[in-house]
Amino acid sequence: MNALVLLSGGIDSSCCVAFYRNMGHEVIGVFVDYGQPVNQKEEQSANAIADHYTIPFHIIRCSGPSVEFQGEIAGRNAFLVFVALLYIPQFAGLLALGIHSGTTYYDCSEHFASHLGSILEAYRNGEIALATPFLHWSKAMVYDFAAEHKVPIQLTWSCEVGPSNPCGRCLSCKDREHLNVCTQE
Repeated sequence: MNALVLLSGGIDSSCCVAFYRNMGHEVIGVFVDYGQPVNQKEEQSANAIADHYTIPFHIIRCSGPSVEFQGEIAGRNAFLVFVALLYIPQFAGLLALGIHSGTTYYDCSEHFASHLGSILEAYRNGEIALATPFLHWSKAMVYDFAAEHKVPIQLTWSCEVGPSNPCGRCLSCKDREHLNVCTQE
């Protein structure tokens, strides 16, 4: 089965690639540049992960108003899913997000995943399904998976602010620091 992974270049989406590769799926990585302040670092990391796992990699560039993003970005994960659906309309299989529990973000919740999954299946008559393998995992469990499966976390980027070095203050940097992960320099 095919698995299209929305690959941001962070730990969660990189683990999602490893998860589906380990299950024997044909994995495709898709990076969406939506004008985020760290788009270059994220794209670089996503490309490095795709190269590491030797998977096809697509980049989608979207333009719009320049907005500063930090913390929860309302609509982000739904936007990423729908952009991927538009970009690769003939895709059939799993459309995977590396979302996990332990956050207050709506688009990391079971409610969100259930509703978005229903919408996707309705659009494509069941040919495409939303996959969220870490939905009930904590961030620490995702990191344990990364360590156990030798996901190259040194290639990932987690800072929301950047632009060239981790800020050390945003939620993603604090998660990474809390997990005692080496940050990319």
